[in-house]
Amino acid sequence: MNVCVLAHKPTIRAVYPSVGKVSKSIQLTQDKKPATANPRCVRTLPKIPLIDDLTRSPVPLGSNLMVEFDPASQWYNSCVTIAAGWAKQGGDVGYNGFVQSPDSVRMQLTRLAVNVEELERQDRLRIYDWYTPTLGRKSKEKYGIDSLKVIDQSIQFRLTEDDLNTPEESEWFESIRIADNFSTLARFNDEKAWVEFMLTRVLPIGPVKKSTLVFGIMKGVHSEWAYKQLEGSADGIIEFKLHEAEGTPKDVVQVKTMRNVHYNREMSELKVQENFEVTLRR
Repeated sequence: MNVCVLAHKPTIRAVYPSVGKVSKSIQLTQDKKPATANPRCVRTLPKIPLIDDLTRSPVPLGSNLMVEFDPASQWYNSCVTIAAGWAKQGGDVGYNGFVQSPDSVRMQLTRLAVNVEELERQDRLRIYDWYTPTLGRKSKEKYGIDSLKVIDQSIQFRLTEDDLNTPEESEWFESIRIADNFSTLARFNDEKAWVEFMLTRVLPIGPVKKSTLVFGIMKGVHSEWAYKQLEGSADGIIEFKLHEAEGTPKDVVQVKTMRNVHYNREMSELKVQENFEVTLRR
């Protein structure tokens, strides 16, 4: 849960991401408690489900975690598991859905005992609809994305001078952001263009806004150059795959690397519960 102590009510100029019918430069004013001796924002953060189970120390706030996944892996179920676990611990969530509709995301979160309606009413859960534009239709969601062209989104995914000069006053309210499949952008953009968009617009937001990003990239669909560029810029690389062991397929997850965090590099088997929550098999 976030506990912020600031001397005044800062205005957060949020430019992540473009939200269709909502003003493209969102302004959020957060009520703060009276100032104490230290006017910085102090946070008590939830654990990241699955991921923090694979590390021996917490993942720093504002990290960019790249997930490389097989299409047949349990990554999509894990996306929702991470979002649900974070929300139920009191954290604020931004869910970027590229491969399924917002209503499908809501249904899955509800199945995991998340009060979706209440969290959306409080604006503590934001579901960004990247899915509807992939069908050539206009989203009717509050946080609908108008365009999948990175040239259109680059203006919205930017850090302002206020962000850079006073980062303590512009921390993004979503303490975790999840993107199920940024590889979708490759269907609508030149490879160099969307990779540069990720490197120069999406990834720099987290460290400044103190908002962790967990983003999926599908394996086997991009050039080696694209994977290397993204891997080199991520704070952590995690792999979800279907592993064949002695003729028996197993769903596994593995941390390939993590900056400034001690981690377990061994493959861990995943277990899918009846409600499709994904946990580590102990």
